[in-house]
Amino acid sequence: MTVTEVAIDIDEYPAELRPLLTGAKLYDSSCSPEARVIFIDKDAGYFLKIGRAADLNREYELTRYFHDKGLAAKAVDYRSDSERGYLITQKLPGGDCIAAKYLEQPIRLAELLGERLALLHSLDCSGCPVQNHTETYLAKAKRNYAADTFDRSHFPDSFGYLSAEEAWGVVEKQGHLLRTDTLLHGDYCLPNIMLDDWRFSGFIDLDSGGVGDRHVDIFWGVWSLRFNLKTDIYRERFIDAYGRGTVDEEMLRVVAAAEVFG
Repeated sequence: MTVTEVAIDIDEYPAELRPLLTGAKLYDSSCSPEARVIFIDKDAGYFLKIGRAADLNREYELTRYFHDKGLAAKAVDYRSDSERGYLITQKLPGGDCIAAKYLEQPIRLAELLGERLALLHSLDCSGCPVQNHTETYLAKAKRNYAADTFDRSHFPDSFGYLSAEEAWGVVEKQGHLLRTDTLLHGDYCLPNIMLDDWRFSGFIDLDSGGVGDRHVDIFWGVWSLRFNLKTDIYRERFIDAYGRGTVDEEMLRVVAAAEVFG
């Protein structure tokens, strides 16, 4: 986690959150243009995430659900106005998987992430606040295709599509084969998985989660290992640890086709 100490005008934040901000050192730890994240150095530590109200409301509900399963930090508070949401969560022990100590042991890391994902996907998903992940996932791809949003630059060559039409053709023909039967993180990337000296600590950034198709998480696990380790040679270790017999390579191509539309 990269942080920079910042000063903020506390009066600009909801009154209910100000006592937690008052007197604390604050650090910007944002890593995405979609949301600002502030680390609150008080007690054992908290994170304040500020972003679109609809996105953070969904993340709040999913974080509570995952926390009840022992898989995420406690959501301390959530507030919103007409546009922005403010989500406060407790800091989890340890750090994320892009810490040097984990990247320096890539085989161990790939196998741990595969095993941890298999455990997540084995859980009962009843009561999850997002039961229609696949429906909204495909609708977003369709909407972004229509808006001419297409970006394959960050995806592995083995999943590359040369044009929006080629990718959309795969989604249109095979998207209906994606299932809605598995509890997903939705963005299963190394920065979103917290370890405490190699012990699983919890998941963060759960706004893309819900009940959907396992291959969404598998795709992002494979992608993130390649992106963060600068090589694809640990892909098979990850898939073997997850359970090769439950992975359909063709469905990974379908997910990749949907993902190039953002």
